[in-house]
Amino acid sequence: MSQDIKTLRTIVQEGIRVQRDSPEPVDYIDAANTLSDAVARQNHVIFGRRGCGKTLLLHESERRVKADVKVVYINCEDYKQHSFPNVLIEILDQLFGELEKNLTGWFGKKRRSRELIQEIRAELLRLKRNADERTTQVRTASSSEASDDRSVGLAAHGLHVGIAERAEQKAAIEKEYEEQDSKIRELNLLLPTLKARIREFFELSTEVKAVFLALDDFYHLPRSIQPHVADYIHRLCKDVPLYFKIATLRHASVLFADRDKQPIGIQERHDFQPINVDFTLENFKRTAGQLRQILYAYGEKAKMHRSEVDDLFMGEGFDRLVLAAGGVPRDFLSLLLEALSTKEPGEEKIGKDDVRQLSLQVFQRRIQELKVDAEQQDQDMLLKGINAITRFCLERKENVFLVPDQALQEQNGLRELLNRLLDYRIIHIVGTALTHKSFPGTFAAFALDIGAYAKFRKLEGRFREIEITAPDSRERCRNSPILEGENLLQLLKNAPPDPQAGLDDVAA
Repeated sequence: MSQDIKTLRTIVQEGIRVQRDSPEPVDYIDAANTLSDAVARQNHVIFGRRGCGKTLLLHESERRVKADVKVVYINCEDYKQHSFPNVLIEILDQLFGELEKNLTGWFGKKRRSRELIQEIRAELLRLKRNADERTTQVRTASSSEASDDRSVGLAAHGLHVGIAERAEQKAAIEKEYEEQDSKIRELNLLLPTLKARIREFFELSTEVKAVFLALDDFYHLPRSIQPHVADYIHRLCKDVPLYFKIATLRHASVLFADRDKQPIGIQERHDFQPINVDFTLENFKRTAGQLRQILYAYGEKAKMHRSEVDDLFMGEGFDRLVLAAGGVPRDFLSLLLEALSTKEPGEEKIGKDDVRQLSLQVFQRRIQELKVDAEQQDQDMLLKGINAITRFCLERKENVFLVPDQALQEQNGLRELLNRLLDYRIIHIVGTALTHKSFPGTFAAFALDIGAYAKFRKLEGRFREIEITAPDSRERCRNSPILEGENLLQLLKNAPPDPQAGLDDVAA
């Protein structure tokens, strides 16, 4: 391997996982003007699949904000196993703990400022220590009730796959919330005092005029408590110089809910502005262009000309790498590293077959990510959904399938299943509002990830792959097989008892 390529690989490896305060931070490629939004004094939720640059955007915006704005970064993965409302108390305490730690540098030496922060933290600590006497038995009830609902059926043409909120589970969540009402009530009563002290705190400051609260990986919090945490954070920030920046997976997040006919949480466009950092395969040209710009930026750090970066690929190698990555930058760079790792000096050319061999491993890793992230009651059905959709495509011998827009609107379970699999890059959206050549209505087109059929060394005669990169791909999708609730239901029923094991040989 040439020295230039070794240098490029080192730089990519150091930058592929974004760490705060890294010595040589990776530049954020602002292909959609999202950075100017993220640094604005506005509440934002940043949506994007894993690896799309949400964390990088948070860190880059921290470096770009004005001098009178400070950022407190909190990774919600640290609290994924914590109970509610303690998780909220701990997030608040981390916020004020960071303010206290940086008090002199950010706000100057003011005795009253330190007293205010210490008073707030002392009150939060008192609340946190209050015993949660009945949490365990309530959680047991929730788990038990949720586990009873393993059936798959159609009700009023709505497919229930165990992912959409179940009535029993919702009731158990209500009980959990009610059992903690005493502590939550105290936390709510504390809110006006917290805000009054925050206002006084900023009035004393001559240097800092606003603080951004960056909550990364919000989807790691249990879905049942997400709207409650978001709701309290929103109320805390309202009418004071605090602004939240939440980064999360869109379809793994519940930011708004209805509790006892009272709205809980935050609503898009009303309480926050969305920032979408996701580039999908639906607009392949734009997504490929973004990934090429990212690779050029890494090449520049390695002192490589753009032509040298382009020379890393032969034939369809680059486009196939974009497809295997699902348009996700981190997956793209990870695949690049793996593809280059076995190349001899002077032979650093990535071709279509190199990507095919790697894509199966990527597909399997994504399934593992899903298992790590998904709540226990969702895992089995998500895996069955992957198994069912993969088998549907292989049986119909095509990588693209269509779903009627009407079914997506009316069948909550079907829509949620597809959305969750989109988040984990198992399937990819490749077209919307399509018409079919033989059936009425409009359809959304989805492509099965290429790793799902990577075991096929040759596709000819065995499988029809619609080339998403081709200019006429949209037209070719109009004749793809249609997946609806009824045939998905049958596929789910026929899924093996261990869907994970079934996936291992589904394309054999």
